[in-house]
Amino acid sequence: MNRRVSVPAGALVTEREQAPVSFVPTPSAPYRQHRKAASLMLEPGKPRIGLADQPPPEPVPLPYAFGARVLMWKQDPSVSEIGTRKAFLPGIVLAGPRDARIVYGEPGIAPVSPNAFGDFVTMPDTPQFDAVHTFAVVRQTLTMYQRALAGGDGETPLPWQWNSSIDTAPLEIFPHGLPNTMNAFYSRSQCCLKFGDFVPSGSAERVYTCRSFDIVSHEAGHAVLDGLKPDWLLADNPPQTGGLHEAFGDLTAIFLALSQLDQCEAIVAQTKARLHDKTFLADIAEQFGLALGRSNGLRNADNDITLSEAGTEVHAISQVFTGAIYDILADIFTHERDPALRDDAAVLHEVAGYLRGVLLRALIAAPDFGATYPDVVNEMLRIVGEDKRPAAYRNFIRNRFVAREVVASPLALTEDVPADARLAPGVRDAPGAVQDRRACCGTMNLAEYYGIDHVFDAEVQALAQWCAEHGRTGPAPSRDDEAAGGDRSAEDA
Repeated sequence: MNRRVSVPAGALVTEREQAPVSFVPTPSAPYRQHRKAASLMLEPGKPRIGLADQPPPEPVPLPYAFGARVLMWKQDPSVSEIGTRKAFLPGIVLAGPRDARIVYGEPGIAPVSPNAFGDFVTMPDTPQFDAVHTFAVVRQTLTMYQRALAGGDGETPLPWQWNSSIDTAPLEIFPHGLPNTMNAFYSRSQCCLKFGDFVPSGSAERVYTCRSFDIVSHEAGHAVLDGLKPDWLLADNPPQTGGLHEAFGDLTAIFLALSQLDQCEAIVAQTKARLHDKTFLADIAEQFGLALGRSNGLRNADNDITLSEAGTEVHAISQVFTGAIYDILADIFTHERDPALRDDAAVLHEVAGYLRGVLLRALIAAPDFGATYPDVVNEMLRIVGEDKRPAAYRNFIRNRFVAREVVASPLALTEDVPADARLAPGVRDAPGAVQDRRACCGTMNLAEYYGIDHVFDAEVQALAQWCAEHGRTGPAPSRDDEAAGGDRSAEDA
């Protein structure tokens, strides 16, 4: 007789429990995920096929073993083709952000701390974003020029104007340092860059100059050149020396944009590889220019201004030099283009990098005081010849500066420039010509570059001489002495 056994329903095992993923080496997504996690946390991975006998890769040297990603404006906020993008800054970047050469100014925006990944990715249109963006552009500018001078012996540090063997103080940046001011400036006496903000007439939206890629790099360019040529920023130089400083700021914005491949690609796409077509590259500080009611930026690098048209106004003179360099850039790019073999953006990136280096080396080789455009042009011709570049490069330089009336050519412009050529000046300033800086950026208009202290000293000395001639030779009596003398006179009476 069969006996039935009642088993509680809850005791029935309807499905076998799954073994741990690690116990079942199957080609499944959970197992692959487990193996990846185990190789990272529990055990070293086995050498890949074919790589077991190869030496391990060399470690990245400090400080470039570290780095931070930042979110920044790659152009002015008004340039919709670019907008905000992430960028990588190699090297150690601490909270602020700051590093060994560039720090945030105090008092100012509160220091920005990196996230868990060590990155500075913040919300646009906030003070924190402005601090990160401004630091990133200044850092990229300094790095770009240090790379341009770096040789086989390693990097070449570029000093700030005040740096010495006993003073390595960094440059301070104040993104919101000039409230309600339509300007920005570099100050060597304050060792800083300061950027203004303002509300344009008829608008409710505030414009922050620190958000302009062009303005920040322009002012950083002033700081770089002042470290290399401290006397050039002084107002008692000839007008063309002032033009070199202002042009270098504008060209810094152009070269920094072209040092980044994504911007090169955008420019090639926007212009169909014709740099003289309308492009954001040639317009400097578009948002600021629009706020002032202009149809484009504060300045246009793709211009046809000549020296005879510019006079002694440094703002206009600078556009002569900037325009010539922009034309040379376009000429060399067209000369080197070969779309069948090389990408246009890569060629533009390479050409701009070379021209940037030529210009920087030429500026360094120019006279330390009173440098003129022909001084720099002749140094550029020499450098291109020493670099064994095609004769077309020298021809481009000569032809463009002849067209601007900067130099005169003894040969027809269709003939090649000799490798040892030194061109005579074209249009010259009148003897004793004085710089007119009224339309320049805030840097060029700071009192510290005008030698105002000498004017004050002369006025004080004239006062001292007048006092000596009128018997005021001793110290003036104090108010207490005068009061005591008055009391004694009353008692005597």
